[in-house]
Amino acid sequence: MNDMPQVRSRKLRPKATPYVFAFYMSSIMALLMCFVITAANAGVDQAYLSNVLKAYQLAMPVAFFCVLGVRPLVVRLVALTVHPH
Repeated sequence: MNDMPQVRSRKLRPKATPYVFAFYMSSIMALLMCFVITAANAGVDQAYLSNVLKAYQLAMPVAFFCVLGVRPLVVRLVALTVHPH
């Protein structure tokens, strides 16, 4: 018999995979794009990081819903261009 206490997993169910993927992808890409676009538009000065974070507040939620929306299209395009196993 196993005397070890049961540890509850903090992981989400596999059903959450598309949403978790969209969250991580949109978070990272939105932040990277905010750094680049802010530097291109306003330059890098003392207010740079503040400007990036202000842009990110809008960009991240928009990117999240965009990733969710375009995911089915991207999956289909990949299927059309990549050979299956």
